[in-house]
Amino acid sequence: MKKAKILVLNGPNLNLLGIRDTKLYGQKTLEYINNILKREAENLNFEISFFQSNCEGQIIDKIHEAYGVYRGIIINPGAYTHYSIAIRDAIASVEIPTVEVHLSNIYNREEFRTKSVIAPVCVGQISGFKEYGYILALFALHEMLNRRYENE
Repeated sequence: MKKAKILVLNGPNLNLLGIRDTKLYGQKTLEYINNILKREAENLNFEISFFQSNCEGQIIDKIHEAYGVYRGIIINPGAYTHYSIAIRDAIASVEIPTVEVHLSNIYNREEFRTKSVIAPVCVGQISGFKEYGYILALFALHEMLNRRYENE
């Protein structure tokens, strides 16, 4: 059986995980998170790819490149969550099931962080569970994709 491909996108400053505000974001590095996701993806028969950028345009390009290649996207847009209509439009355009993830609970932070312009074009959002949010997103995509293709 061919493995479904999943793309994990991380936005600005997530390359500094484990260094940046560890009380809020935890002590795990992005490399650590990617490694646990890779193990879980193998268990779920997923092929997984990772990309991190501090540049909005590069994230948009990766979303465009995902069309016809990936069956699901997990995205932590970082600060772009709150104002990037361009990332929102890219996700909506490719029509790939996308789960938005945040390490911290964005609804328990500064008011400007409580609004996501990305969430309305995603199949769901997971917030506040540190690195486990990524794993939950992977499980959610697994269940969604299995149900979707069982019915075809």
